[in-house]
Order: sequence, then C-alpha cells, then structure tokens
Amino acid sequence: MSRIGKQPIAVPAGVSVSTGPSGIVVKGPKGELTQNLATGVKIVQAPGTVSVVRENDERQSRSNHGLVRALLANMVTGVSKGYERRMTITGVGFKGEIKGKNLVLALGYSHAVEVPFPAGITLEVEKLTTLIIKGADRQLVGETAAKLRSLRAPDAYKGKGIRNEGEKIKLKAGKTAKK
Repeated sequence: MSRIGKQPIAVPAGVSVSTGPSGIVVKGPKGELTQNLATGVKIVQAPGTVSVVRENDERQSRSNHGLVRALLANMVTGVSKGYERRMTITGVGFKGEIKGKNLVLALGYSHAVEVPFPAGITLEVEKLTTLIIKGADRQLVGETAAKLRSLRAPDAYKGKGIRNEGEKIKLKAGKTAKK
C-alpha cells in the first residue's frame, strides 16, 4: 500500500470535490481546478474527507495511487489557501513593473523584456525588485517562477539575475591581477 496514497485528505469548509467525466473537479474560494483521473484509482468521499483507493494491485495502479492523492491534496490546498512564490531581482538597474497584463523587466539587456502572465496567476511587484507570484494551481505557480528565472538566471560571478527568495548562489572567484 502506498504510504502517501492511503492517507485521507481533509476537505475544509467552502471547498467541494466532485468527480465527473473529465476527472476530478475541486471548487473553492480561490477558484476551480480540474485534473484528469489516472487509470486504476478511484475517489471515495466521506464527510469532511476524501480518499484515493486503488481498484487493483497492478504496477501502474500502485504508481498512480500516491500521485493522484498528492495532486488532489495540492488542488484542495490551492483552492482554499492558494500558493505563493517570491522571487528577487538582483543587479544594478535590474527591476520589474506591471503594465496592464504584462510584467516588464529590465534585466541588463538592450531592451525591456515583456512577459504576459497566464490566466489563474496574479503577479505583484514589491519595491521594484521583489516579484510575488500567486495562484491556486501549484504547478502553474512553479512553472511561471521557473520561466521568469530562466529569463536571466543568476550570474556565477556577481549573482545578478532573478532568483527564488532564499536561494543561495555560490559565487566563483574572479581572475586575479598579474603582479
């Protein structure tokens, strides 16, 4: 039995979980998320909890058991509390601002980089150098953060670029001067 898959998921008040032909639908105050239901598992609802149960003991069903339970738990947390990722922009003249539905970044290139943010994601800029990515879908929040980081990954010598808050960059030593 999967150690993760056998744990029930607590469903807070204001959140509803239902299964349909398209898969699992979770609705809550922060939005609505859908996920395709993998083969070999089914959802069992009880008052205040939801459990994922395997239909058989095949290898594919065992591997999907924990996966579906983790995805469902992320969906319940996302529609009730939401997810947030903070990123820091480091470098002289590096900054970000929101113009309409685009994030405009000055990252040391000859041009400003405009990034449209996807539906379901809200972006905030704090003090021009801190980006806050919020959303109900954990996967989409992480994917958006990864795309922003890839626009200017932290430099190995000075640490300039976009990094996740709390991420430590080990800086390399520069060239030493000739004597």
